Amino acid sequence: MAHLLVVESWVGSMSRLLPRAIRENGHAFTFLTRDLHHYLRSAPEGTAHPLLGARNVITADTNDIEALLPEAERLHGVLGFDGVVTSCDYYLPAVARIAERLGLPGPGHEAVRNACRKDTTRRVLDDAGVPGPRFAVREEWADIARAARDIGYPLVVKPVDLCAGMYVRRVDDEAQLAAACRALADFPVNARGQRRTPVVLLEELLDGPEVSVETVSYAGAVQVVGVTDKSVGGAPAFVETGHMFPAALPLADAEAAEQTALAALKALGLTDGVVAHTEIKLTSAGPRVVEVNPRPAGNRITELVRHVTGIDLAAAFVDVALGRAPDLRHTDTGLRSAAVGFLVPGSSGTLEALDGMSVRDLPGVLEVQLAEPGRAVKAAGSNNEYLGHVMAGDADGLGARARVETLLDGLRAGLVIR
Repeated sequence: MAHLLVVESWVGSMSRLLPRAIRENGHAFTFLTRDLHHYLRSAPEGTAHPLLGARNVITADTNDIEALLPEAERLHGVLGFDGVVTSCDYYLPAVARIAERLGLPGPGHEAVRNACRKDTTRRVLDDAGVPGPRFAVREEWADIARAARDIGYPLVVKPVDLCAGMYVRRVDDEAQLAAACRALADFPVNARGQRRTPVVLLEELLDGPEVSVETVSYAGAVQVVGVTDKSVGGAPAFVETGHMFPAALPLADAEAAEQTALAALKALGLTDGVVAHTEIKLTSAGPRVVEVNPRPAGNRITELVRHVTGIDLAAAFVDVALGRAPDLRHTDTGLRSAAVGFLVPGSSGTLEALDGMSVRDLPGVLEVQLAEPGRAVKAAGSNNEYLGHVMAGDADGLGARARVETLLDGLRAGLVIR
């Protein structure tokens, strides 16, 4: 039995998949957090959050890395850790620092930090010749406006240190640019109490479909698990509305996406001990890197992969954190494709009705998870406002996405927000 230190987590699916993977592989974990209530609030009424069922639950200021390192060292001396992980982007650099301090497996903290900072990722990849959008990083309004004119409208405005598409906006002119920058400036501290960097990332708006490449690196070798597609809505925001694995792509496009992702991971130094989710735009000029995420994919993508290939990316995440070779063998699951679609609210108000009974027992349905009536609803501006999701598989081919879209249409017909 190995013992892992888990430092914070997202409160979505990975907060349940990671504890499951740890326990199913016969291991135990200690959970370290600055705010227990963050997880208590996310658990359905009358249930316990899986992370709080750890062998030990310890509170410490996980936002203060200089205080956290000696605390982790002290705990290691008492409890003895074999690996350290987090599923939350905001703590990936801290976990890499802890692993280095304790002599545990994992990627270098500089590589992780560079991947987690969108502006630094752009600079590293640009220096390495890995294709991406034209970009600029600016802080003062006059410089932002000048850089936007140089890149040319329309373009994309991004924070350099937020996740889930928060405050990422398409802007078509200087007035929209100013509004996007004001909104970002009005959000100086993230949801975990960390002060944000006030610079703005401006990027060329890329054409073409977006996919992600799911990979696992171990002992200097990176293995591609597959390519996932993505649909996006909520303009001018970029809200992920659904995914299918594997993506329905010509072989040449899939291979081009994979090679671009591998080049990005190599340039960043993420070739050992990393499960990564690299987003690629298949533009008319060729593949371009959108982001490199040095952690397993969110939005149920890891479950799509598992349903189709039998590969458990959460378990692989645990294995590489322990310095062990991950099991990436494909098994026959009976499915050729799996897809997930999200119910994205287009208006704000109170959820009055949303009935999933009409779809739960239909053939091919793998998951249905829906919000309960009475919930306050906010028109989606990021991936944080979903009202639920439906997942379905196809045993014959790449029809899972079409199946999910039909199911979502049925759910929308019964959706009432007032």
